[in-house]
Amino acid sequence: MNSKRANILIVDDDAMNRTVLSDLLCDEYDIIEAKNGDEAIQILEKDAKDITLVLLDIIMPGRDGLEVLEIMNEKGWIKGTPVVMISAETSCAQVEKAFALGVTDFIYRPFDQMVVQTRVRNTIRLYIKQMQLSELVTNKIYERTRNSDMLISILSQIVEFRNGESGQHVKHISTLTDILLRALLKRTHKYNITEEDINTIATASAMHDIGKITIPGEILNKSGQLTQEEVQIMKQHSMNGARMLEGMQVFKNESLMKFTYEICRWHHERWNGKGYPDGLEGDNIPIAAQVVSLADVYDALTSERCYKKAFSHEKALDMIRNNECGVFNPLLLDSLNDVADSLPSEMNEKNIGRLSDANFAKIARSFFENESEKQDNIVLQQFNNEHKKSLFFESFQKDFAFEYTYDPSVLKISSNGAKILGTPQDIVEPEKRRVFWDTFGRSNWSAFSKLLFDSQHNNDTFSFCCEITVKGQKRPCKIKALQVWNRLHSKKPLLMSLYGCVEFLNK
Repeated sequence: MNSKRANILIVDDDAMNRTVLSDLLCDEYDIIEAKNGDEAIQILEKDAKDITLVLLDIIMPGRDGLEVLEIMNEKGWIKGTPVVMISAETSCAQVEKAFALGVTDFIYRPFDQMVVQTRVRNTIRLYIKQMQLSELVTNKIYERTRNSDMLISILSQIVEFRNGESGQHVKHISTLTDILLRALLKRTHKYNITEEDINTIATASAMHDIGKITIPGEILNKSGQLTQEEVQIMKQHSMNGARMLEGMQVFKNESLMKFTYEICRWHHERWNGKGYPDGLEGDNIPIAAQVVSLADVYDALTSERCYKKAFSHEKALDMIRNNECGVFNPLLLDSLNDVADSLPSEMNEKNIGRLSDANFAKIARSFFENESEKQDNIVLQQFNNEHKKSLFFESFQKDFAFEYTYDPSVLKISSNGAKILGTPQDIVEPEKRRVFWDTFGRSNWSAFSKLLFDSQHNNDTFSFCCEITVKGQKRPCKIKALQVWNRLHSKKPLLMSLYGCVEFLNK
């Protein structure tokens, strides 16, 4: 499965159906076949990350398509692998459940070559674009949070400057914290650490010594050994930092503030209870503080300070293992041993930095302004339609919004609208559902449809006034709608979807 072509998994109990689909798609894609749901799960267990698309029969003996979808949701595979359902006849309830479980599209038997190839191609293209967009959004979120990280780094480096330490100390601690947390997570799930927690703790670690702002410079930068009195003053920095953070009540419920407080106050505690300021022992010390404590000691040993020369990587590891710098959690020491050989190179690699502003802007422009295959790029059109929809909904006040797609026929109502109307949020094939007709009315639909199809397919908005039934009472309203037509691959435009909102007139 290491070929450069996309891999499509066809899951169908009928060998003839698998053969037909394979013949239709094998010129463009590598085909993998599964004759039932159990076999599909086995393949996904092993190679989910390499499967580009799943064509999944909804009705099969044993584990059917819906059960396969449920397992794909439980395992998280549905997030990375789009699914197109295949079936001859499907009830509204089955379609509705399939969409709820994350299905991207439907293909009905008997198979039409153009329909199968086009829907598979478009689904894969859209998936690839979504992955690219997701990466761009992730980087954009980084840009939005970078100012906060920068402020933390500036405050922390003020401390390092006053303390005569390397300007890289804060960065080293953050990088080491990230590496150690990931190594710990491979060994145990005892501490319930999430990916988000790792990023937050690594950021919070930059503030570990913020309390040193309160320590006199002559003590911070003393080249000789500190007196007992000076040692006690120096030790006050952990509690001083915690008190500073306690005063920031507006942020007290933020996870970043929680981890920062734990780290500031307890990163000098030790596993055997002989640390400070509170003499905490074992796992009474929050894991964030434990990890930063180990990172801080390692970097202090391997860095040159005003009072010492730098120790080598190997010497620092020996001193830590021999408890010369205090006693640490055995699990953390094992985690440190796991990454010891690669730690120096990982430190250098991770300190190279993120994508530059210029490169990020260049990627964003190339993604959204790519001219290749522009005439037949349905994905580009879909993104443009989403942009229009967003601007449309922002342009006025509304009581609730809706979206109606024609193939498959699904009406999606905003949560607020479903609550007002007393209807489900997603109504599959609404024209066959009594709840739709009881609310909207057949005469309204006739007039609405005529207005819609007389609009000359120009992707424009239009308004429609009528009365709809809300919980047994007629209420006058104004419906404003935006049409989206597909002019690609067809001489006659096809209506793809309708976005709209409802505003009640007698509030």
